Amino acid sequence: MIFTALQIADIIGGEVDGDPSVKVSKLSKIENGKKGSLTFLANPKYIPFIYSTNASITIVNETFVPEQNITTTLIRVKDAYNSFSQLLDYYEERIEIPVGISSLSEIHQTSKLGKKCYVGSFSIVGKNCVIGDNVQIHPQSFISDNVNIGSNTIIKEGVKILHNSVIGKFCVLHPGAVIGSDGFGFIPQKDGSFKKVPQTGNVVLKDFVDVGSNTTIDKATLGSTIIENGVKIDNLVQIAHNVIVGNNTAIAAQTGIAGSAKIGKNCMIGGQVGVAGHISIGDNVRIQGQTGVTSNIKNNISIQGTPAMKYKDYSKSYIYFRKFPDIVKRLENLEKQ
Repeated sequence: MIFTALQIADIIGGEVDGDPSVKVSKLSKIENGKKGSLTFLANPKYIPFIYSTNASITIVNETFVPEQNITTTLIRVKDAYNSFSQLLDYYEERIEIPVGISSLSEIHQTSKLGKKCYVGSFSIVGKNCVIGDNVQIHPQSFISDNVNIGSNTIIKEGVKILHNSVIGKFCVLHPGAVIGSDGFGFIPQKDGSFKKVPQTGNVVLKDFVDVGSNTTIDKATLGSTIIENGVKIDNLVQIAHNVIVGNNTAIAAQTGIAGSAKIGKNCMIGGQVGVAGHISIGDNVRIQGQTGVTSNIKNNISIQGTPAMKYKDYSKSYIYFRKFPDIVKRLENLEKQ
C-alpha cells in the first residue's frame, strides 16, 4: 500500500510539518530509515537519528522541537508510539483475512465450525470441538478433542491445543504455543522413583488473551488453570498447573510460574522472573526482571531481587552490595591496626 503524509495524518489525527504529498510504502526503524519508508520517534534516546534518517515520513510527539535541519517530513501527534500502533492496526485491518478449509486439513465430523473460518494445510481438529465465527487455524496446528474456541481468535502455525481446553474470543496464540499439556505432578516413592499424578483438569483462556511463541500453559490437576481477560504473555513463558492470572496482566519472556500460584490483575512481570508455587501476588504489582518471588506479595508495590523485596529497598541495598569488597578490606585493615 502507498500512503501520502496527508493521508497518514488524517488516519491518526496528526498535523503535517513538511511536504504533505510525500509518499511511503514501507516501514523502517528510525536509525536505518530509507527513502519511501515511514518511521516514528517516541523514545528520547533516538532523537539523534532524526537528523540523519532517510525515512520520508516520521511520526513525532507534537512537543518535539528540532535543534538541527531535518529532511524527513514530520507528522505531529500527541503520542507518537500510540499513533504508530494505531496506524499498524489500520494497515492490518486492510490485509485480506484467509477464509476456507484446506483440502489437506483434517476435521472430525463431530466438530462444528462457525462462519468464515480458516483451517490451513496439515491442521487437525479433533472430536466434539466447537469453533466460533471468523476463527483462523493456520497450517500444522493441532486442536485436540472437546476444545472450544471463541470467535475471531487466531491460532498461528504449529500451535497445540490439547483436550478440553477453552479459548475465548479475540485471542492470539503464536507459533509453537502449547495449551493444556500435563501439569508437572509426581509423588516420590520409597524406592526413589516417582509416581505420576493424573492431570484431569483443563486450561481456560478468556477473551483478548495473547500467548507468545513456544509458551506452555499446563492443565490443572483438578479444576482449571485460568488466564483471565486481556492477559498478554510473551514467548518462552511456563505457566504451571492450577495457576490463575488476573485481568490485563503482562508477563515477559522466560518467566516461570509454579503450580497453584495466583497472580492479580494489572500486574507487570519482567523477563526471567520465577514465581514459587502456592503463593498469591496482589493487583497492580510490578516485578522487575530476574526477580525470585517466594512469598505472598501485597497490592500496588514494585519488587526486585531474590528473594524479592521492595524495589526501592533493593536499589539501596545494591549500592552497598557493590561497595562490599571495599568495605571488607577496610574492616580487615581496621582489625590489623
